[in-house]
Amino acid sequence: MIFVHFTDTHLQAPESKAYLNLDTTQKFREAVATVRALGVQPDFFIISGDLCHEGVVADYRHAKSLIEAELQPFGVPVLVALGNHDHRQPFREGFLNEPEADAPYYYAQMIGDVRVIVLDSKVGQHNVEGMIDAEQIEWLKALLQQPAPGGNIIVLHHPPTPNTLPMLKDHGLRNAEALADVLEGHSVHGIFAGHIHFNSIGSFHGITTAAGTGVAFELAPAGEGMHFYDSWGFNLVQIADGITTVQPIAALSQRKELYSLTREQLQQMMAQQHA
Repeated sequence: MIFVHFTDTHLQAPESKAYLNLDTTQKFREAVATVRALGVQPDFFIISGDLCHEGVVADYRHAKSLIEAELQPFGVPVLVALGNHDHRQPFREGFLNEPEADAPYYYAQMIGDVRVIVLDSKVGQHNVEGMIDAEQIEWLKALLQQPAPGGNIIVLHHPPTPNTLPMLKDHGLRNAEALADVLEGHSVHGIFAGHIHFNSIGSFHGITTAAGTGVAFELAPAGEGMHFYDSWGFNLVQIADGITTVQPIAALSQRKELYSLTREQLQQMMAQQHA
């Protein structure tokens, strides 16, 4: 099984004011073109949150149209998760064509004999940390009791593992150990996340875990402050003979720094968001 892990696309409708003057629509098209150029036929695609940047209905309608145009020719499923920039009510109206509702968006889909489980780790409106609520935990417990001969894949926005950038220490999954308890004893090929905008690949209680660079922009994975780069990337993932291989793909030739934040500036921004 081979699949493509996109994350943090931060798509915006053409009439929206572009974040950091970035054309995230074009970046998405370039990323998909790279998938084609690689010559692989993925079994499915995932987008692990922050599908849109402002999270308004027009953005989700644009995202739906773009994803259909770019990914439908592959003829395989596309599974999306929600991130901290997403808003559930506009998402349901603009992307799912459903009545507005603020309930968490989580589900599972069998692809061949493998079950892909998409969780909603969004908390509040502006929180950078994530959490899987009690309702999802109980749902996941019950779901894992049902057979999935080929094992499971978990998709969510907030990584359950620590990362290497000091200023993003609070950007993970708040109740990661609760997730670990539920997954213990079950066959899980990997956990795929985003949020931090750089590749971070590790092991979570023996499970391969990968956060992707992001399609919209990249952050430096270490150092003082936060360094934003005009670049994009995604993960090409293969599961074969019980081994999960994550291959980061990056557009390094386009990489240029957009701007930087000091620790004090970030703290001020966070304080203003929570005021």
